[in-house]
Amino acid sequence: MSIAINRDKCVGCGLCAESCPGSLIGIIDGRAVMRYPEECWGCTACLKECPVHAIRLYLGADIGGRGTLLHTEREGALLRWIFERPDGTVQEIPIDTRRSNKY
Repeated sequence: MSIAINRDKCVGCGLCAESCPGSLIGIIDGRAVMRYPEECWGCTACLKECPVHAIRLYLGADIGGRGTLLHTEREGALLRWIFERPDGTVQEIPIDTRRSNKY
């Protein structure tokens, strides 16, 4: 797994860098960059925080993703996980964050 940051879409807010538990993302020249991509373990914290959807997680064949790209979009308490497959199809999984992760 690895993430890709679209520097053209990035607004430099820094939320991804603040949320990264490994401190792997930095802000250089007003845009986010992945400083140590080989260290990323794919926790998706940065995806969930990016307000402009500039970060994608690459789901490779080794984990069954076959080149699918994943990003999230937030609407209030609803977090939508968007899967963009190489064949152009898109799948969306909506999660109500008020009800998720309750143990």
